[in-house]
Amino acid sequence: MFEVGGDAVVGDLHLPDGLGRFAAVVVAGPMTSVKEQVTGVYAAALSERGIAALAIDHRGYGESDGVPRQYEHHGRKVEDLRAALRFLASRPEVAADRLGAAAVCLGSGYAAHAAAQEPLIRAAGFVAGYFRDPKAMRAADPEGFDAKVAEGRAARHKYEATGEVETVPAAALEGDAAMQTADTVDYYTRRAAVPNYRNAFAVMSREFFVPFDVQAAAHGIEVPVLMIHSEKALNPTWARQFFDALNAQKSMEWLLSSGQTDFYDDPGLVNMSADRLAEHFRRNLAGSHVRPP
Repeated sequence: MFEVGGDAVVGDLHLPDGLGRFAAVVVAGPMTSVKEQVTGVYAAALSERGIAALAIDHRGYGESDGVPRQYEHHGRKVEDLRAALRFLASRPEVAADRLGAAAVCLGSGYAAHAAAQEPLIRAAGFVAGYFRDPKAMRAADPEGFDAKVAEGRAARHKYEATGEVETVPAAALEGDAAMQTADTVDYYTRRAAVPNYRNAFAVMSREFFVPFDVQAAAHGIEVPVLMIHSEKALNPTWARQFFDALNAQKSMEWLLSSGQTDFYDDPGLVNMSADRLAEHFRRNLAGSHVRPP
C-alpha cells in the first residue's frame, strides 16, 4: 500500500521465487478494472518468469481510497502509475534502476503517457493496447463526440454541487454503458466478476475519457517498447499508427486471437504474451538483478 494525494492505493506485489533485488514493472489494465482481474493475471505470469510485478487498484476503484468512485480520469491514473513506480523503487526486493511498465488494453494508454513522463521507466510493453485517436473519432462523429464530452462535464458539475456520482454500467449490451461488446460484457459480468469489481462507470468520466489521446504519447517515449497485438483485438490500425509514431527502439509482434478479451484470461494467449514481455524486460532491464526464469 502507498499513498497518492492522501489516498491509500492498494496493490498486490508479485515476487519471483528466491532472493535478490529483482527487475520490476507496474502493470496497467483496462478501464474500470481491478487488480484481481487482468493486471493480476499478468503480474503473476511475469513474476513466474523472473520479473517482479505490481498490480494496483487505482484511486476510486476496488480496495483503494479516493472519490469520486469509478472515475476514469487519465491524469489520475497516470499519477497513480508513477506513484506505484516510486513505491517499487523503495522496496528492498526491487532494483530501483531496473523498472518498467507493462499494460493491457486502455492501460497501454496510461502506461504510454507514464513512460513519456516518468524517468523511472526504463522499458515498456503493451498488450492488445487501445491506442485511442480522438481526432479520428471526432471526425467520424463530431456531434456525438461533443455530446459525450458535454454529458461528462454536466455530470461533473452535478457531482461538485451535490456530491452525487451518476453512473452507467461499465459493461452491458443494452442501454447506455461504457463498454458494449459481447466479449467485454462476458468478461466483466461472468469470467472476471470478482467481488472487488463494481460494474459501473462514472458518467463524469466522459469529459476526460472521450478526448483521451493515446497517440499523443508516442513521440515522447524514449525507452524500448514492445507491442503485442492481434488483427482481431481493438483497432489494429491505431496500433500500427502508434507503433509508426514511436521514435524509440521498438518491436511489434502479432498473435492470433478471437477478439480483445481473450488476451485478458485465455491461458495460452496470456502465456505467449507473458513470455514475450518477460524476454523484452530481461533484455532491456538487463543486469545482475534480472534473474532468468
